[in-house]
Amino acid sequence: MKKTFTAFNLAEQQIAQLDMQLLKRRLRMTEKPCDTTALVNNRELKAFCSNDYLGLANHPELVIALGEGANKYGVGSGSSHLISGHSIAHELLEKKLASFQNIHIPDARALFFSTGYLANLTAITGLARLAQQGEASIYSANLNHASIIDGVRLASAQTKATVILFDHQNLDSLIESLKKDSNSLKLIVLDGVFSMDGDLAPIKKLADIAEKYDALLLIDDAHGFGVLGEHGHGILEMFNIYSKRIIYIGTLGKAAGVSGAFICGPSILIEWLIQKGRPYIYSTATPPAIAHTLLKSLQLIEGDEGVRRRRQLNQLIEIWHEEMNFSKWKKVVSSTPIQPVILGSNANALAAAKLLDDAGYWIPAIRPPTVPLGSARLRITFSANHSAEDLRALIKTLKTIEHQLESEPQL
Repeated sequence: MKKTFTAFNLAEQQIAQLDMQLLKRRLRMTEKPCDTTALVNNRELKAFCSNDYLGLANHPELVIALGEGANKYGVGSGSSHLISGHSIAHELLEKKLASFQNIHIPDARALFFSTGYLANLTAITGLARLAQQGEASIYSANLNHASIIDGVRLASAQTKATVILFDHQNLDSLIESLKKDSNSLKLIVLDGVFSMDGDLAPIKKLADIAEKYDALLLIDDAHGFGVLGEHGHGILEMFNIYSKRIIYIGTLGKAAGVSGAFICGPSILIEWLIQKGRPYIYSTATPPAIAHTLLKSLQLIEGDEGVRRRRQLNQLIEIWHEEMNFSKWKKVVSSTPIQPVILGSNANALAAAKLLDDAGYWIPAIRPPTVPLGSARLRITFSANHSAEDLRALIKTLKTIEHQLESEPQL
């Protein structure tokens, strides 16, 4: 009799359970460059689901820059940054990224990473190691991204740091906990733009709190970098923040249109992360060609084209607020390109996503654990490459689908 591995049985049972709960995720393969339309199974769909907010992912100047970078530096870095993988392209990119934030963070320095996930793991675990075992407190917002949550959990396991959760929309509990906190290191960690709701963290209040209670403030501005601020420098520029207590994290595969992420902070803390940030120390450096391409992307973000593209995004956001009105579905108020529509149950969200697909739109259903139970949704995102006509056609389709689902028995 053929023996069956226990691990295989467990995986099969638990995947079946996810399927029954309407929580099983499925891959869909695209067949053309990232843009406002996608080719999926030989069908062209209008895409309102990517994080390519400025529409740079297939920008011709970036395509040329990537080829130039490959010709100049090859296609691999060969090793970690601290061995021999740190290229002049990485160095130039880090200096440019630091220049974006140096009027907000004194003596700013930046480190480049292959992903935002690695950047968050490095920053949170590395900073927690500044304190003796059990002498660090980490304050994490309830709705933080998974990479922050995992970084906090890992830091707590490694250093015995105390973890306190707080509501980013009501800071009273955070303040009360900080008042009683005698630990030598206090780290407040949260998203700048919350990726599932599109709302902004109260950065000015948090910077004041960090100053008053001798804490560090780590802001993951993954969905703000490139989009917020006059020059696209992100949430610190938008709110004109200046603080020596801030560690800023931005990703470069969203609005910047390429790949990677960075940590920016006071030079002394960045030097500490180089020494003690294990994901940085033990990861092969991103190909220099990517860094070379990102230098061109940053030039576009800061320049006239970036201004024009952010202006187009703001126009789309205004149209959505003025013209998209639901009878039962809940529209979350957001001033960013992330515009969630809450449907509640997994079944309703999946049904709406299916009807949108039938109508030629790609807007997946977002379900737990990505969002809290009972808040399954459509996460609609805008790109600067969307036109006002594109958005108005989507609005018309959404109104039709809501009416159609209202006419059917509730799921």
